[in-house]
Amino acid sequence: MVRQALVALLELEPDIQVVAQAGDGDEALAMAAKYVPDVAVLDIEMPGPNGIEVAGQLGRSGFDGKVIIVTTFDRPGYLRAAMAAGASGFLLKDAPAADLAAAIRRVAAGERVVDPSLAAAALAQGDCPLTGRETEVLAAAASHDAVADIAARLHLSSGTVRNHLSAAIQKLEARNRAEAVQIAQRKGWL
Repeated sequence: MVRQALVALLELEPDIQVVAQAGDGDEALAMAAKYVPDVAVLDIEMPGPNGIEVAGQLGRSGFDGKVIIVTTFDRPGYLRAAMAAGASGFLLKDAPAADLAAAIRRVAAGERVVDPSLAAAALAQGDCPLTGRETEVLAAAASHDAVADIAARLHLSSGTVRNHLSAAIQKLEARNRAEAVQIAQRKGWL
């Protein structure tokens, strides 16, 4: 419904033509390859590959268009991840439709467009303090599985998993792994 509403609003703009729409990440990749849009507008939360993953895959595939991520999640970590994946724009869904149309025009012209409040929050928050492996182990811990199960899934020893979880808990100043997962998710690092 939200996608169709956005399409309807964008089609009211005289200089914007919606050439395709997709219901999931895989379909978005296929539509981008087939129609080669100037700007792809992606949601972070899509079935299959999410918007950030799609942006990264588009960049690696040689896609010449630009990418704007729209989301309901005002998490600075998502903004950083989207920009690292090659997105040129990052907007919240609660912004007025005119803002999205203006962002599409600006991104098509080669500018970067980011929600100002989210940009300020990202700068204030700083970078994720976790290493790649700590992030991977903490993400696996979100399933609430036992350490031995996480270790088997990640092909690590139980001691290594405990060490990475302990480091993540300490860096995030959490009381336990569940709280560390919540903090990392809230900041958009997982």
